[in-house]
Amino acid sequence: QVHLVESGGGSVQAGGSLRLSCAASGYTYSSNCMGWFRQAPGKEREGVAAIYTAGGSTYYADSVEGRFTISQDNAKNTVYLQMNGLKPEDTAMYYCAASYWATGCLRSSQYTYWGRGTQVTVSS
Repeated sequence: QVHLVESGGGSVQAGGSLRLSCAASGYTYSSNCMGWFRQAPGKEREGVAAIYTAGGSTYYADSVEGRFTISQDNAKNTVYLQMNGLKPEDTAMYYCAASYWATGCLRSSQYTYWGRGTQVTVSS
C-alpha cells in the first residue's frame, strides 16, 4: 500500500523559509511525476512544483518560480520542497502527490496517490 507522508510545515513570517519533505513508502518511482500541490481555504487546489523522477526535470507554478525548489533523494524515496522568500499568499495546506504518468506534472488529475498534507502559514 502506498503512503506519502509530508512534514516540515509550520508558521513563519514573510520572507522566511521552510523545507517540506515527502517520504514515500510502498511506491517505487522510476520515470514519473511527483509533485507538491497546495490548497488555501475557499480556493482550488493548485500545482506548485513537480519533478520528473527519471531525468530530474522540474516544473513550477509562475507564482513560486525563483522562490521554491523541488528536489528528490532516490535513496530515501523522499521529495523535498525548499520554500524561500515566503509570502502571506503562500499560506495553504501543502500536499505531496505521486503519479504513474510522466506528463502534465502540474495537473492534479495526473496524480493517483496523495498525502494528508502539512500546513504552511505565513504572516505579514
